Amino acid sequence: MGLFDIFRKKKNNVEPESTTNSESLSESQFETLSQSNSETTTSSALTQPVMEQVGLVDEREADEWSKALDKKSEAIHDLPESESESESESESESESESESESESESESESESEDEIERNEQQVYDEGLKKSRTGFAERFNRFLANFRTVDEDFFEDLEETLVGADVGFDMAIKISDELREEVKLANAKRKEDVRDVIIKKMVDLYEADGVNEDTQMHFAPNGSTTVILFVGVNGVGKTTTIGKLASKYQQAGKSVLLAAADTFRAGATKQLQEWGERANVPVVAGKEKADPASVVFEAVAKARDEHYDILFVDTAGRLQNNVNLMQELEKMKRIIQREIPDAPHEVLLVLDATTGQNALQQAKLFKDSSDVTGIVLTKMDGTAKGGIVFAIRNEMHLPVKWIGFGEKASDLREFKPEEFVYGLFKELVS
Repeated sequence: MGLFDIFRKKKNNVEPESTTNSESLSESQFETLSQSNSETTTSSALTQPVMEQVGLVDEREADEWSKALDKKSEAIHDLPESESESESESESESESESESESESESESESESEDEIERNEQQVYDEGLKKSRTGFAERFNRFLANFRTVDEDFFEDLEETLVGADVGFDMAIKISDELREEVKLANAKRKEDVRDVIIKKMVDLYEADGVNEDTQMHFAPNGSTTVILFVGVNGVGKTTTIGKLASKYQQAGKSVLLAAADTFRAGATKQLQEWGERANVPVVAGKEKADPASVVFEAVAKARDEHYDILFVDTAGRLQNNVNLMQELEKMKRIIQREIPDAPHEVLLVLDATTGQNALQQAKLFKDSSDVTGIVLTKMDGTAKGGIVFAIRNEMHLPVKWIGFGEKASDLREFKPEEFVYGLFKELVS
């Protein structure tokens, strides 16, 4: 099932009305009630003297017959049940309880999975509200001028897409693909035009992501996983490290942090505060110390004390790109000298509010370091969600994490189907 098909399914998914409290009786309930009525009728007939039923005795004699039968009935009920009947009933009750518990557990698991999915959708819906609103406004302005599919139509479309931060290359690619689209050529209504354009966007986004590795990679059991975080100052590297440290620590992993951004004022203190909050130790050096020395100390500690994960914070000084990249290379050499297959991830942190500037930063770091994935922060505070399309189209780098707020729980694993649904759900009919 394609990404657009998943989007359609999510949009059209309407839960059936519950019929558990229906007033009508089920077949089993009807049979049970019928048996109960039958037993009551039989019991009533047995306790009524036969001669009274046919009118052969008077009322006094009938009372005497009734008392005698009641005594006989009590005596019968007082007789002990046989062991086999008792065991049979006990086994039946036990089987019934077991089946009931099994059904209850199954229903509980299903409800839990549905709840998790709903919560994930809700987080994406709320976090993408500004992007969804901004995208819708641009599209509605574009469609308001729609008369026919001609050259002016495609020029206006390209301008709209560039304005939505999907990137110039992606805008041209979408426009060129749509020129060959028969459905668009035959479209008469604005709604049809809109649906065709968005489907094409989603299809191209999905095609660009074929063979994309979105998984986080970890060292084999017993070894330390080293994850290096890169990016310019102010994008949220330190905060992202703190949030991930909290997540993995809560998941039962032993986590160590390395404060290797020794040049930015307050960077080490900020990371230490996150460490205290998550109950995670931090390796830090003196202010202006060589970042490589901090990394060496942290890697040695993580390896010798068998930490599961080491997160390394780094500096991000754009005004001195050459020195910054040389510094990152030095860190990687030190890490690999101690742990040959590390770093296992190099995550580039980008600020979504910067739009196309984030794309330029991605190009800079990809050319000079082995970036394995992207963390996109501050998505809830921007209308530039289209940058996700540009990153995949131009960089072919997977977005692995996306941030929707300040809390640790607001940093989520990136899920393309939730992103597409959250961005376009109010646009496609």
